[in-house]
This record gives sequence, structure tokens and C-alpha cells, in this order.
Amino acid sequence: MHKQYVVFQLEDELYGVDIHQVTRIEKMMPLTRVPNAPPFVIGVCNLRGSVIPVIDLKKRLALPSNLDDNAKIIIVNIGKQLVGMIIDASVDVTSIDSSEIEPSPALVTGIDARFIQGVAKISNRLLIILDMERVLTVDQLDVLDTME
Repeated sequence: MHKQYVVFQLEDELYGVDIHQVTRIEKMMPLTRVPNAPPFVIGVCNLRGSVIPVIDLKKRLALPSNLDDNAKIIIVNIGKQLVGMIIDASVDVTSIDSSEIEPSPALVTGIDARFIQGVAKISNRLLIILDMERVLTVDQLDVLDTME
């Protein structure tokens, strides 16, 4: 069975998120900081009248974080919560057969394996498929929910 993934880049690695969870990709926009937010939460943005929490995906995945002017915000739907995640660049939408997705090796680029749904090869590169339901726990989603 083929599934489609939105492919994006963090540093030199490619990541994928199920296309059904992605609502849009936006240019970087002004963010309002939120006091006492978890360290990976950069702030909130106003997107067409909706207040959306924005997280630094690199910080959440324990990668070195450095935001640049070309960064984008990918808006994903996790549970009933819209969340913006800062990414370096959006790359493509790709279709991958589920048989081509392998379980995550224990140590993929130093990311916590709980966050990874699997790994696939596209164009001689590895695509790390993120499990968005695990990137943010229920408790963290509850905290984000209170920011609206």
C-alpha cells in the first residue's frame, strides 16, 4: 500500500510526515514568546485568525538548533491540535510503498527512536519518517492546547 509523505529537511537529513497530517507549509513569520512554555516551544503565531503553537523541531529531536531566515513552518495536525514545526526547507511530496519502510535502527542520527516510525530509501538517501503522535506526548499537547 502506498502512502504519501511530505519530505522536509533538518540540517542534512531528510524527514517525512504523513501527508494527511500536514495542513500547509508557511514562510517564517513573527512569533510571540509564551512564558513558562516547554524549552522546545518557540512561541505562538497567528495564522489566518488561529493561534498556533510553534515548536523548534530540532530542539524537540535533540538536534543542534540554529534558526535561519530561510526556515519554514510546517503546520501539522496532531490529534485535534494544530502545531507549527520549524524546518530548514520543504523538499517534496513522495509516495512510498509500506513494504519499503523499514523499522528504525536503534541509533538513527542520534534521534530518540520513539519518534521514528520507520526509515525508507529515496534517491539513494535515507528518509526518516516521524511518528507525530509520539513527537509530542499527550501531556505536551495539553500544554500547547492551553496556549490558544
